[in-house]
Amino acid sequence: MFPKPHAALTPNTFAFEALPLVAPTGFREYDARWLFPKDLNLMGVQALGLGLGTLVHELGVRPDIVTGHDFRAYSASIKLALIAGMQAAGLRVKDIGLCLSPMAYFGQFALDCPCVAMVTASHNDNGWTGVKMGAERPMTFGPAEMGRLKEIVLSGAFQYRDGGAYQFVPDFAQVYLDDLVSRAKPLTRRLKVVAACGNGTAGAFAPALLERLGCEVVPLDVEADATFPRYNPNPEDMAMLHAIADTVKATGADVGLGFDGDGDRCGVVDEQGHEIFADKVGVMLARDLSLQHPNARFVVDVKSTGLFASDPELKARGVETDYWKTGHSYIKRRVNELNALAGFEKSGHFFFNAPVGRGYDDGLLTAIAVIEMLDRNPGKSLSQLYAALPTTFGSPTMSPHCADEEKYGVVERVTARFREMHERAETLGGAAITDLVTVNGVRVSTADGTWGLVRASSNKPELVVVVESPVSRARLEEMFRAVDGVLRENPQVGAYNQTI
Repeated sequence: MFPKPHAALTPNTFAFEALPLVAPTGFREYDARWLFPKDLNLMGVQALGLGLGTLVHELGVRPDIVTGHDFRAYSASIKLALIAGMQAAGLRVKDIGLCLSPMAYFGQFALDCPCVAMVTASHNDNGWTGVKMGAERPMTFGPAEMGRLKEIVLSGAFQYRDGGAYQFVPDFAQVYLDDLVSRAKPLTRRLKVVAACGNGTAGAFAPALLERLGCEVVPLDVEADATFPRYNPNPEDMAMLHAIADTVKATGADVGLGFDGDGDRCGVVDEQGHEIFADKVGVMLARDLSLQHPNARFVVDVKSTGLFASDPELKARGVETDYWKTGHSYIKRRVNELNALAGFEKSGHFFFNAPVGRGYDDGLLTAIAVIEMLDRNPGKSLSQLYAALPTTFGSPTMSPHCADEEKYGVVERVTARFREMHERAETLGGAAITDLVTVNGVRVSTADGTWGLVRASSNKPELVVVVESPVSRARLEEMFRAVDGVLRENPQVGAYNQTI
C-alpha cells in the first residue's frame, strides 16, 4: 500500500525521499496549489494522482482523463508523478504535453475525456505548482469535490484498480489552434497587437494564433524563462500592464493583450496605453455580444464593476446579469447552470458559452473576442469604445498578505463588523451603508453607489480587496481608507502587493 501522506517533512532527509509530503493547505476551494518542494514532494504528487483516480471512480465517471503541464522547470516531473498515481488508480491517461489550461479543457471535448488534470500554478510565483481538475466538462472541481479529494489523499484512502493506461497525444497544440481559428471570423482590417506572455507558457501559442488571425504581432516577453525575470505573467499585476502599455505606445499598436501563466486569462491595454481592468472589458464585450445575440444573459463575479447592472445600453436591451462568487470554477458552473452567453471575472477569466465557446475560460478566445469587437467597430478605437462607458473609478485587485490558516476567519470578522456598522447606522467613509452582499466574502455598498469588497483569496495566502466609486477618485480613495481601516483591526493582515 502507498504510504499515508505527511503534512510536513524536512528536506534533504531520508524520510523526505521515502514518504509522501502533502501540506493540507494546498487543497483550495476549486484547485490545488503548493510550494514545491517545501509543501509537496513527488511522492506527494503520486498520492494526489491516486486520490484523484479514487474520486473519479467514486463519482461514477468514465475513467478517461486528459493531462498536460505548463512551462515551469519542474512541471513535467510533477505531471509524470501525477500520471503514475492516476494510472495506479485505474485512470486511462491521455497526455497532451506542454500546454495551456484551456488547451487541456479543449482536450476533454476533442479527445472525448470526461476528466482533466492540468498541472499548473497559473500566475503564481516561480516555485509554486498545482493542479486544476474536473470530471464534468466543461466544469472544474468546486469545494465539495476538493473537500472530498483532500479527505481521500490526507487519509491515504486510495483505491487501486487495474485498467490504467497511458497515451501521449502528439501535435495536439495544432488541433487546438486550428479549432480557435475556425471559430474566428475573418478580419476586415489588419490590427497591430502587442502579445505579452510574461515569459510563461502562452508565449508558445498566443503569438502564433494572432498571426494566423491576420494581426501584425508585436511580441513582448514571449521567450521561455520559468524564473519570470520581469514580472509574473499575471494580467492583474500592474507591472505587467505597465510593460504592455509602454510597448503599445512605443509601437503604435491598436491594442495590447497580456496572457497569464497558463493562458486562461487575458488583460487588455488600449491604443493610448491605458490599462482597462478586465471587468470594464467585460462590459464592453457584453455590449458587443448582446448586439449579436439578443436576450443575452451574463454572469460576473462580485469583484466586478456595478456597470453590468447599471449601464444604460445593457439595460435598454434587457440584458440580465447575475453577480456570483469569484473563482473560475464558480463562474464556469454558474454560466452552465443559467445557460448564460458568457461569464466575466475581474481577474480576466472570461467564459464564453455556445455559440461563442464551450463554457470554459480561455485567454486566447478572449483575445479573439476583443479583436472581433474592434473589427466590428472599424471607425472606433479601443479607447473610444471604453470612453463610451459611464465613468466609474475603480481600483486594481489589491491583495494584503494573510496566512491560509487565518484568512477565512479574518473575512468572517470583517463581515460581522460591517454588518454591525449597518445595523447601528454607522457611516463608512462618511456615507451610510445601504447593502451587504455576502455570497463571497463581503461587498459593502453606500448610498452613492460606492462599494468595497473583502474576500479570501482561493489560491494564495492573501485577502482580496477591490473598491469602486461612480462619484470621484477622491470618493474611491475615501472608501479604500475606510475598508482598510476595518481590515487593520485584525493584526493577521499584512502588507498589500499593490494599492491605488
